[in-house]
Amino acid sequence: MIFKYIGIDEAGKKVKQKIEALSLEEAKQRVKSTGIILQEIQEDEISLFDSFKLFSKYKIPSKELASLSRELSMYIRSGITIVSAIKIVKTHYETNKKMNLFLTTISTHLDEGKDLYTALNTQEIVELPSFFIESIKVSENGGILDEVLLELSRFLKEQDNINKEIKGAFAYPSFMVIISLVMISFMLAYVVPEITGIFDSLNQELPLPTVIVIAMGDFFSANFITMLIVVVIFVFIFLLLMKKSFSFAYFIHKQLLRLPLFGVIAEKSELARFSYIASLLIRSGVPFVQTINLSANILNNLVLKELFEGASKKVVEGELLSNALNNSKIKIDNAFIQSIALGEETSQLQNVLTNTSELYFEENRDKISILLTLLEPALMLFVGGTIGFIVAAMLLPIFSMSIS
Repeated sequence: MIFKYIGIDEAGKKVKQKIEALSLEEAKQRVKSTGIILQEIQEDEISLFDSFKLFSKYKIPSKELASLSRELSMYIRSGITIVSAIKIVKTHYETNKKMNLFLTTISTHLDEGKDLYTALNTQEIVELPSFFIESIKVSENGGILDEVLLELSRFLKEQDNINKEIKGAFAYPSFMVIISLVMISFMLAYVVPEITGIFDSLNQELPLPTVIVIAMGDFFSANFITMLIVVVIFVFIFLLLMKKSFSFAYFIHKQLLRLPLFGVIAEKSELARFSYIASLLIRSGVPFVQTINLSANILNNLVLKELFEGASKKVVEGELLSNALNNSKIKIDNAFIQSIALGEETSQLQNVLTNTSELYFEENRDKISILLTLLEPALMLFVGGTIGFIVAAMLLPIFSMSIS
């Protein structure tokens, strides 16, 4: 539960904050342990808007988590304790209520004598990636918390940059597709029916292209609202099934991997993410089987996720990861399997995984660049050709009249 309180701190300033606790008594004890004199404390009321998010935790954006990790690493390397580092970082999030409450809760757990891993694992404010929490656990035990936090920061920053590059790259093509569909639909639903009335008075046989466009215009004009409703319902059902039905989502993800070019890009993107986080976890000292499972959890594609989860079970039985992947019914890039085999043979799996992730990230950037170079003129031709066909079909009867 979340409690809000008003009190006086050690400097004599009035403070208004929130704290997470299992009960009111526990909340009072936690506030008093920070040196604050309580004036008022009560359970935080949930607004109508917040009630919709009651059962979901706040997901920290990758960029924000990367920044947080980098700051903590910097302070720890400077010789500041993790307790003091959290308190310093908390001052940077005074305007972000969720993050401020999250860091306040972590700080309270640390003041109670818990380690950072336990504090992160116990809090119920935000949802953290499982690989992030496990990396913290191992790094604390190994005394390399600052190094691992810095590596986590680099990984999260890289993922954020890649996501931004992809979104930015596809922004213009997506805009072109939407505008073209809107323009074509508008012409067929409103412009074409207006011109059709002129042709009705001519009492002459119309060219085939004109007949086709008029038929399409009549259909769009009569069913435009219905089609729009059907599209909205279809998208809603599709998204709902993707979220609720594992078998449906698995089928879609499997078909995505089979798409020409797009499937290769999606597969290598997932393999790159797996390789990077696996190399990070191995460097942090996480057991290999646990590394495979944690790395698989960050994958978005359910097919590849199932592949690595199944491979981890074979590794537990004593089989090499490369053999488990090679013998699986789900086939992936053979070069990736060969790289894993080389790393296992030379005991340099961490370095091999790091190099593999960099190679795949670079390959995907080049392929996406080529794809967009080809996609933009193709979209222009599609838009221009479609609108040109509609205009030409409407002008053909007029030209026929002029000639006759």
